[in-house]
Amino acid sequence: MLHGQKIVVVMPAYHAEKTLAECHAAIPHDIVDEVLLVDDASDDATLEVARQLGIRSHRHRVNRGYGGNQKTCYRLALDAGADIVVMLHPDYQYEPRLITAMAAMIASGVYDVVFGSRILGNTAIAGGMPRYKYVFNRMLTAFENLVIGAKLSEFHSGYRAFSRRVLESLPLAVNSDDFVFDNQMLVQAHAFGQRIGEISCPTRYFPEASEINFRRSVVYGLGVVRTALSYRLWKWGLHRSRLFSTDPGDRLDARPVDAQ
Repeated sequence: MLHGQKIVVVMPAYHAEKTLAECHAAIPHDIVDEVLLVDDASDDATLEVARQLGIRSHRHRVNRGYGGNQKTCYRLALDAGADIVVMLHPDYQYEPRLITAMAAMIASGVYDVVFGSRILGNTAIAGGMPRYKYVFNRMLTAFENLVIGAKLSEFHSGYRAFSRRVLESLPLAVNSDDFVFDNQMLVQAHAFGQRIGEISCPTRYFPEASEINFRRSVVYGLGVVRTALSYRLWKWGLHRSRLFSTDPGDRLDARPVDAQ
């Protein structure tokens, strides 16, 4: 705990058997109260490794996608009584030791959302990020900052921490089950006035790390553009998007967990 707040780390997993143990070992367990893993119907030993490590684990009966996996992760974390939830990919691409700093930024009451930025500190290319992804990242981030009126170093990091209030209040249940879920969630946080903080985070790119291919990257990029434009039209009162719904039925706690 930090400042009396329960910290839960969630790990959305898919084919993570080779990296999970090393990633889990680097988590600062002295301040983390619980680790939850949701396996998205992997056909490897991810679930077995997680249970051997003593991680509270769940498995989707069918693959629900990266966004669908996160929805289950956050529901389970809320059910577990988390005050602060940190999402950590089990592929060991992000640095688990930064959990303490990220959680502290929220526990202090200064921020509601914190993410590890690969751009701050110029570590992305040095860590092995493909150059075309780096260029796409910079272009999409510049576009989103302009369209939604933010000043973030990037919108595409998968290393994030949230207060309980954020997860309970955002309409996350209507978000995509694909990779653009991350982007939609960050734009929603901005739209509803959540305080967003960043911390520099070195990343590792290696064969076992999860990575979407060029085609999926293009699909993701188009989704990012669509999300930003939806926000701007919603902000101008020209479009009623469910991404920015205030209906309680569009929140995560209104839907059941499909995991075993």
